Amino acid sequence: MSERVNRTTPRRRVAVGLRHVALVALCLVMVFPLVLTVSTAFKDSKDVTTNPFGLFSSFSTENLETAWTVGNFGDYLLNSFLLTVPSTALVVVLSTMGGYVFARLPFPGRTMVFYLVILGLLVPFFAYMIPLYYQLRSMQLLDSLVGINLVLASTGLSFGTFFMRAFFSDLPQELEQAARMDGASEWKIFTRIMLPLVSSGMGALTVFTFLQNWNNFLVPLLYMPGGEYQPLTTGLYLFLGGRSVDIGPLAAGALITILPVVVLFVALQRQVTQGFLSGAVKG
Repeated sequence: MSERVNRTTPRRRVAVGLRHVALVALCLVMVFPLVLTVSTAFKDSKDVTTNPFGLFSSFSTENLETAWTVGNFGDYLLNSFLLTVPSTALVVVLSTMGGYVFARLPFPGRTMVFYLVILGLLVPFFAYMIPLYYQLRSMQLLDSLVGINLVLASTGLSFGTFFMRAFFSDLPQELEQAARMDGASEWKIFTRIMLPLVSSGMGALTVFTFLQNWNNFLVPLLYMPGGEYQPLTTGLYLFLGGRSVDIGPLAAGALITILPVVVLFVALQRQVTQGFLSGAVKG
């Protein structure tokens, strides 16, 4: 038996080595465009033209200043937060409450209602985006923060409810039974006992929803025809018009767009990983 282990050990080492090489190569492929964007954003305009693929061959804040002032990326950045933060909060709060209800509170038709909620994952946005436009127009919610936040929140509720239900379903029944015997109300059981136990899932859902809403391009483009609250995604698209060969300011605008989400993901990477791994095991 030891001979067999010794024979397979070199093969396993080669396999692990090849796996690591493949992962490093994939990492380089994924990271290089980001590094090139950062390098181009901080180059001077002449160096961008003569040496487009040279990394950090010069340093200048000219491109960032152009994007911030001429491209109005300061206003776009504020609009992105005004559209992303409230819609993310709505998704996390409503999904957590919905996940708790479907996992812990028995009521007639619970399974059927849950399947109806999950049905939202199967219906693509393109199937109802035109009727939704006319509905928002009739409700006078076009070009409004309220209307776009509601649309962004509605697109994430199905997944959020499904995701949080997996966490609540795995919690032991003895916790809430003991709390009920002590006279705790359902609201206290939910807020004082259950919520702290699913904090990793809420953190993962927060980051995932924030990234999804921050990078959403189609919803603001369709439902903000006036352009008063355009976020960074559509602002970069508008800034591109007429500057298709002005690479430096475009790279600076792209950097302003992606930097907040990169910082958020790096800061909460551990919570995101723990949340999704726990959800996968519990689901």
